[in-house]
Amino acid sequence: MLSTTDHVNWFRHSSPYINAHRGKTFVLMLSGEAIADANFANTVHDIALLNSLGVRLVLVHGARPQAEQRLKARGIETRLHHDLRVTGGEVLESVIEAVGTLRTDIEARLSMGLANTPMHGARIRVCSGNFVTARPVGVLDGVDMGHTGELRRVDHEGIRHLLNLNQIVLLSNLGYSPTGEVFNLAVEEVATHAAIALKADKLILFGSEAGIHDSRGELRSELLADTASRLVQQYLARVEDPEQPYTETACLLEAAATACEKGVPRCHLISYQRDGALINELFTRDGEGTMVVSHSYEQIRPANIEDVGGILELIAPLEEKGILVRRSRERLEGEIERFTVVVRDGAIIGCAALYPFTDEGIGELACVAINSDYRGGQRGDRLLAAIEQQARELGLGQLFVLTTRTAHWFVERGFAAAEREQLPQEKKALYNFQRNSKVFFKPLG
Repeated sequence: MLSTTDHVNWFRHSSPYINAHRGKTFVLMLSGEAIADANFANTVHDIALLNSLGVRLVLVHGARPQAEQRLKARGIETRLHHDLRVTGGEVLESVIEAVGTLRTDIEARLSMGLANTPMHGARIRVCSGNFVTARPVGVLDGVDMGHTGELRRVDHEGIRHLLNLNQIVLLSNLGYSPTGEVFNLAVEEVATHAAIALKADKLILFGSEAGIHDSRGELRSELLADTASRLVQQYLARVEDPEQPYTETACLLEAAATACEKGVPRCHLISYQRDGALINELFTRDGEGTMVVSHSYEQIRPANIEDVGGILELIAPLEEKGILVRRSRERLEGEIERFTVVVRDGAIIGCAALYPFTDEGIGELACVAINSDYRGGQRGDRLLAAIEQQARELGLGQLFVLTTRTAHWFVERGFAAAEREQLPQEKKALYNFQRNSKVFFKPLG
């Protein structure tokens, strides 16, 4: 359990995210499995919290397991074709019943306001309707798909009007045609196209897994959309049964990649089984799932005056240990144009500085620091590469570094031990004999 201090610190650190998310539009996809899970009550509380923080919400729910339960009870057999359910008349009836029951259940849960519960005083208004226009898939590879449909259009203007009234909009996996027919759609398709049509700021996809894991079993906190698409194709290439090519993970990955490619800035894959996953993903720096983005939200760029506070906070622990030379705020402000920073979601997590000695054609690499929580991700190497590129552009032929504690790191990256006499004259005159730093040089080929 969090202590009072931990709770206060967490709340303070979440403030930038609260400000960033206010007034933004998020589309949340909740599969039938997510709604059936025991943790769904907690998810509803978190949705209510987002609403109270000013986030504009569109909830898209499915009903696969609930429809299958009804079909099984009635003894109706169904089949999948290319991962789509062949929807005959009796099947459609069961799907409609399941969707209607779930919609009522979700609306009821979001209507709660009992004292001593997270929903107390929420007063949430939920609206649903015929916002999704669909058409029949028709005959697919010789199989009549019946009432299985594909999405044609999302009434984004109608949805946006309701969002402007601070209502949560609830969509299902059903679509409607101008001829008055009802079609069974894939919930992933509805969620993806709703996010695209609304130009949503986020598409959040709930699955059974926390996100995407690499070959070592480690969670990938960020994934580029191009990489997500490649992973889907690699998975499909390994599948032997073309009738059922998709797993849940592949479906969610494909939905996220498609949404990013069509303009949704960020998509998140989180687990519906983990209590607080939605809040942790949205209000902490590292999140709890996998975020799929078109372009990495971690970048290396030149520092500016607004970065001074973040750099001071980053280097303070290393100055205390004597690893870095102390720098005052005034000095850092005066030398800020020398610095390059690694920025992750607005926070400074790495920095380095380049001081050129143009007469000698040499540059000093200084104040190299990476936040201890983010070491091991090759950020130091990327930062070094950026500094080396800057040095080359300035016409410098060598870099040198003075260090007391991290000699091996620089040696492993091509620096070689050198004598103090090889330093530029200006730097040699300022050498601190009390620190007794070792000198390392690296030629820039």
